[in-house]
Amino acid sequence: MIGHRDIGHMEVVMGCCEKMTVDTPEVGRTTASGSSGIGRRTALKGIAGVAGGVAALKSGLAYGQLRKLRLAFCGQLLCVVPYEVTQARGRFEEEGLDVELVYTRGGNAAMQALVGGAVDYTGSSFDVALQAFARGAPIRRIASTGRLPLFALAVGPRTADEIKSLKDLEGRTVGVSALGNADHAMLLYLLKEAGADASAVQFATLGTNLYDALRVGHVDAGMVQEPALSLLVEAGGAVLVNAMDLTDATKYLGGPYEFMGVAVRAEEREERRDEMVRLARALAKGLQDTRTIPVDEIIAALPNELIAGGDQAQLRTILERYRTSLYPESVAIDVEACRRVMEAHLAAGMLEGPVDLGTLLDRSVVEG
Repeated sequence: MIGHRDIGHMEVVMGCCEKMTVDTPEVGRTTASGSSGIGRRTALKGIAGVAGGVAALKSGLAYGQLRKLRLAFCGQLLCVVPYEVTQARGRFEEEGLDVELVYTRGGNAAMQALVGGAVDYTGSSFDVALQAFARGAPIRRIASTGRLPLFALAVGPRTADEIKSLKDLEGRTVGVSALGNADHAMLLYLLKEAGADASAVQFATLGTNLYDALRVGHVDAGMVQEPALSLLVEAGGAVLVNAMDLTDATKYLGGPYEFMGVAVRAEEREERRDEMVRLARALAKGLQDTRTIPVDEIIAALPNELIAGGDQAQLRTILERYRTSLYPESVAIDVEACRRVMEAHLAAGMLEGPVDLGTLLDRSVVEG
């Protein structure tokens, strides 16, 4: 069954450049206005169900009923693809689950919904989960659904012949969404790995739409997403590092760089263990579907509200190009991929010190 969704005003490239500071309200508190990012009807409908949800786990599944649960995530298109495919192909139902997919306005809002008790699970970038955990949020990451960030480092048409490497960015101006955001953190990590002097790079904060600034030469390079990357290349720009491509990620980042995945409230892990195993198993099948079914079937699985008005031919090309890189073969958590994100946050000064990944990452749900 497909639950209600709050799509709001979303675009194909929104949602992955947000500020990483996550509010961590006490469990049980939520908002139904706009501050939590959850649609009013969805939030109001779900709060009553959260309180008694855990107690009903065993009885619901024992009688062959579909166990209802709510999973919130950021509405960035490439993030939600495996979840919608899993839903559309009946993989949740095969595991005895009736999953309501709740769209929020960014991963931070989805994480706040989890910590506040408004939803049962959250799908977010690992950047968001890492920062929330570092600030005391009682969460555990239980499964991975995306192994690469949705960023690429590109140069504009006016500088494409001059900037050929990360070292060439020294003395140049590079656009990011904002200082301290996920794209800025990854860029600092790239510069560090390449032996470039980040202090010699000037960062321009331009929000999520860097395309025009790069195209007309207001900045020399920038962190962009699709379809801006493809449009820049068509306009005469060039790609320095495409982190959405596994080959580039391995070359420049050292391997996968953990991105999208599922978290649960720590205190509910034992009560929800059977449910979590079922959820992970369903998502694993959904990932395999996402990697192998015809792209047109993927697009058909997406909510019309999410793709209305977009260039579906362009979306088809993007999915065909990136799906086997972005989406892993299984939902097992790659600890080293998570460690790379943590090192990026440390390099960016976004963490005071290393985080205990052994506690944050609950690998037992998938690996037993």
